[in-house]
Amino acid sequence: MADIESVATLLARSDPRISDQLELLADMGQDFAAAMDIEATLARALERITQYMSAAGGALFMLDPSGETLTCQACVGATDITGLTLKKDQGIVGRCVQNNVGEIVRDVSKDPNWANQVDKQTGFTTKSILCAPLSVRDKRIGAIEMVNKLSVDGLFTDADLHMLQALTSSAALAILNARMATALVEQERVRRELELAAEIQRSLLPETPAVGFPVYGVNVPARTVSGDFYDFFSLPDGRIFFNLADVSGKGMNAALLMAKTASLFHCLGKTLHQPGRLLAQINAEICETVTRGMFVTMLAGIYDVKAGVVRLANAGHEPPLLHRPDGTFEAFPAESPPLGIMPMPIDDESFPEIEVRLDGGTLYVFTDGLTA
Repeated sequence: MADIESVATLLARSDPRISDQLELLADMGQDFAAAMDIEATLARALERITQYMSAAGGALFMLDPSGETLTCQACVGATDITGLTLKKDQGIVGRCVQNNVGEIVRDVSKDPNWANQVDKQTGFTTKSILCAPLSVRDKRIGAIEMVNKLSVDGLFTDADLHMLQALTSSAALAILNARMATALVEQERVRRELELAAEIQRSLLPETPAVGFPVYGVNVPARTVSGDFYDFFSLPDGRIFFNLADVSGKGMNAALLMAKTASLFHCLGKTLHQPGRLLAQINAEICETVTRGMFVTMLAGIYDVKAGVVRLANAGHEPPLLHRPDGTFEAFPAESPPLGIMPMPIDDESFPEIEVRLDGGTLYVFTDGLTA
């Protein structure tokens, strides 16, 4: 460390400009390392670079995610071109990004890639340009462009180019680090959201029934959380009220809609023992607050264990299958749309109901996750 410091000190003594360069690089490095707002930090950095380069103006161009266009994100000088969009290979800045090489154009009028539309619109006269790419290895993200050196001859030097390349390398690394940090924050947010949604879902599922109980449910999410849920509980007269549902969408919105639908079923089902009317009531409640485009497919039923009869209402869900003792299957397709689609009740405030006699068979109710 002492050797590095001594070399830097000797260089600074031999050329005071090197001391300024090292100071600028160190200051910008600290700014980028501590940056909470990378866009504001880059704007400040561009202003300092433009001042250090003694340029009449400067601009920072960024490639869009598709890599097809360059947009001016910040600029310094008499002409404000913030928001200006160019094709990825348009102009000198486009050429610089495509070739991933910094360059000096001492007379833009002689450059075949010079696009003078901005000068025509603003009245500004561009004479010379210094441009360096914002890149880390082969990862190109944009470029910084300096315009018109404020000197006697008005020309940028090779030393200017080397310095700008050093500065753009630091800026590019800071931008990529900021993007990675943003992506990690977003991943963590999504992870926590999914964990909370999974916790909500687990809390909605009924406890595992005792051995021999005639109704049994299984929920196995393919990932952290699914949009499927079920519930069942015994009524005072011994019948069993049950449901199976699938909420459209993913994430917290789906989990919240799932929680609301499950709560409505469990609460209203304690006193409203007609599956069709119950679904109509739940549908009316959901339609009042459901997020646009979301819905719930749901099957509700009451199983009379003594009579061996199941009374069903199906709102857009997969057809349940009756597996008869002789090995044959019978499906019972839905006769109503999913909940949350139509705000008005159906058929005199009740969804259609059907009666299924088990006669020793087994009724299977499932979601599309099983058949997919």
